This record gives sequence, C-alpha cells and structure tokens, in this order.
Amino acid sequence: MADTLLEARGLTRRFGAALALDALDLAIRPGEFFALLGGSGSGKSTLLRLIAGLDAPDGGALFLDGRDITADPPWARPVHMMFQSYALFPHMSVAENVGYGLRRVGVARGEQARRIAEALALVKLDGLGARRPHHLSGGQRQRVALARSLVMRPRLLLLDEPLAALDAGLREQTGFELRALQRQTGAAFVMVTHDQEEALALADRIAVLEGGRLVQVGTPEEVYWRPATAFVARFLGAANIVEPATLPLKPQVAGAAAYALRPEYIRLTRIGGASDSDLRAIRPSDHRTLGHEETGPNRVMGVVREAAFRGDSTLFVVALEAGGALRVTVHADDPMPEMGERVALAWDPDDLAPLAA
Repeated sequence: MADTLLEARGLTRRFGAALALDALDLAIRPGEFFALLGGSGSGKSTLLRLIAGLDAPDGGALFLDGRDITADPPWARPVHMMFQSYALFPHMSVAENVGYGLRRVGVARGEQARRIAEALALVKLDGLGARRPHHLSGGQRQRVALARSLVMRPRLLLLDEPLAALDAGLREQTGFELRALQRQTGAAFVMVTHDQEEALALADRIAVLEGGRLVQVGTPEEVYWRPATAFVARFLGAANIVEPATLPLKPQVAGAAAYALRPEYIRLTRIGGASDSDLRAIRPSDHRTLGHEETGPNRVMGVVREAAFRGDSTLFVVALEAGGALRVTVHADDPMPEMGERVALAWDPDDLAPLAA
C-alpha cells in the first residue's frame, strides 16, 4: 500500500516451546513515530530484532516499500537500530563512532566528514567529536548512538528502550528532543518501551502487545481512552474494570462482559450534611460536580481505604459497600477525603469503554 512503509504479515517466532510472536500483522507508515508497548515477554523486542534482520522468523514475511525483505541480511536493509546499551566503541572518538557505518560502506572521506558534522550538529554535540565516550555524560552517549544511526540516513530507525539508561531528570527532555529529531529527519521511528507514559507522550501510534499477540493499535488517545481489552485498560493507566454483574450500570451499556472506567472519570462526594463540600475527580476540561441529591444507577457507596500522593493529584482506592473497589483521582486543588471516610462515587455512562475481553 502507498501509505505503508513497513508491513509484517503473519510474523511468527518460536523459541523452543515458547511462542514469542503469534502470526502478527502490523503496518507502519512513512515518517511516523511508532511505539511498541508491552510488558516483559510480550514480544516487542523480538519484533524489533526481526525488523532489523538480527533474527529470522519461523513464519510470515516482512515487506519494506512493498518489497519482501524477510531473507535480507541487516546490512542490506535501509533500517538501522539504536541499542539500549548504545554499544559505543570505547577506543574510538565520538566522530569515529558516528562515522563507523560510513567507513564500512565506503563513503568518501570528504563526504564522511561532512555527514558526521551534520549528524553531530543535529544532536547538539558540535565540538565534541574528538572526545571519547567515557568522557561524556549518559545523555551525551545516547546522542552519539543516535547520531551514528542517523548519519546513515535510514528510512526506518529502530530504538530499543532509548531512554531507559537516563535518569528521571533527563528522560522527559531527551524524549522531546528525540521527537523533534524524528520530525526533522522525516524518518520513521519504531520505539520499544515498557514505559506507558513515554509511549503516550512521544508516539503518533502505539501497538500494545501481550503474549506475542497484537491486542490494539491506535493513537495514544484511542488506546488510553478507549482500550480494546481489559489488559490494555489496566496496562495504560490502571483503569477500573467495571462488570455489569457487580456494579449498577445504565441499561444502554448492560450486557457486555466488562467496561473500562478511568479514575479521572469518577466523581466523588462526601456523605454527610449540607455543609460537606463536594469532591471532584475530573479531567482538566471537565468541571462538573456531583450534588448530594443526585441518585441513579451509576452511583455507588464506599469507604476510602488507600491513598497514593502523585504531586498534582492523589489516587484513592475506595472499597465499595457492594463489594470490590474503585480507583479515584482527586486533583490537588480539590478537597481531599479522609482515610476511612464514607463517600459516594458516580460516573457518566458515556465514559465507560466496552472491552472485547
């Protein structure tokens, strides 16, 4: 297809009796930032290695620009990979590390020097070409590894947990720089990560893998607000899984196996006299409150049992009188309930996302 850069058809990989990828189909578009998200053993790193040509599938095929590249060795593919460890040569300078691939394919020296300088400028390492990797910070080494990949001008760049080795203070800044680089170069980036916030912040689209299978592909907004399965709902944001058999629901949403309900969607109200203030667990764009007089099928009673402070909000776990529990997010500028306090919870039926499984 004209709007597809890379396509996997029925891609399968086994390691003994273990099925790492189960007949996976996936299409990646030109120039998009694509994230492969999943827990340990989900198959995301295996898929990345198959795309890079570092491993061979047991079944299925890979196509790049419509051409079958399944049997092509890594060096014959316009695909490059940045490893989590960065894999820099300690005995080489920064410039020599960046230009290693150019030397291997026989690019003329003058052209090498020009492209190395361009790549170092692109990642903001101008003037550091003579240094050795051990004289650089972790963030600078990450940029060297990125420049070494970008200098080859790949159609597709594979990133294996690119921010995992950085401390928390650098992760956000470097993530935004990575996104800006992707836009500037026009290459498609495919990033493997287990970090949900990282994927949601950087990717144009996200593929969520579970047990070697692709369970959902969509924009960050789609997979977060409308998860396809209970696994996706829990993996991205610890959503509440609401079952019609155990919680009161509007008639129009009854009958399915389960629904996902985000903590941000639940409104929480103190139980007591008229002087008690309403508590709101809301999205930034939603400023509705629940009045004490409001009743209905989407209202349950419970007791606050746990609390987790998160800076600009607090996550509460409310044990329901009817059984089970719900997570509720209360923003910092709203009144906070006390541990052991009895509260009422309510939500809108439109905020329930039906789950396939």
